[in-house]
Amino acid sequence: MEEFNWHKEAKERWDERADFWNQSSEDMWERGIRKSIIPFIEKHFPKGSYVADLGCGDGFGTLKLHEAGYRVVGVDLSDEMILKAKNRVEDIAFFQGDLLQLPFQNDAFTGLMAINSLEWTEKPLKGLNEMRRVLQSGHLLCLGLLGPTAHPRKNSYRRLYNEPVICNTMMPWEFEQLAVENGWEVMDGVGIYRGAVDENKIEHYPKELKQSLTFMWLFMLRKKEEKRL
Repeated sequence: MEEFNWHKEAKERWDERADFWNQSSEDMWERGIRKSIIPFIEKHFPKGSYVADLGCGDGFGTLKLHEAGYRVVGVDLSDEMILKAKNRVEDIAFFQGDLLQLPFQNDAFTGLMAINSLEWTEKPLKGLNEMRRVLQSGHLLCLGLLGPTAHPRKNSYRRLYNEPVICNTMMPWEFEQLAVENGWEVMDGVGIYRGAVDENKIEHYPKELKQSLTFMWLFMLRKKEEKRL
């Protein structure tokens, strides 16, 4: 029996979904669940920052960053996604690569965006540490993590039958603690909700309760200055 390979299975899954994703990505970024991400980044990232889009998919979000005034590159696990990204726009560099072993030098970037990509890694802390490695000290990472109400969370259900899955079960409050314990400072955060949630009614809820209702929680994290001997 062939041993389960998370990396291989995740890559194949997203290769298979590339056409579907390509058909819906523009709507997600312009009018759907991702429409507030670039404005959130613009509140925090200085214009001209050199930003890596980690888990860029077909590159539409990368293009939006570029149009907002940032220097950008994109990286994705899926060859098919990268092919579609390169076909979408010619003046942005896109790379096929693994979030757990990014194809960039230390301190290469002054900003990072990682939207719904850490969920698809077997070792989230290793991915978070890779983001820390390629980001300059004192600079920012915008990370979007699927919340409990997100439809893609169904991909982890089969674990209850002791079957291997490729979507980890990390929740926003767990990720926040992981980040704080590993060299990051939480600067801001905002929830993205399904239409049934009245955001005015939950305005005064504790953060953890807000996170429990989210489709996605957006984190703005700062890489703490590294102590030098």
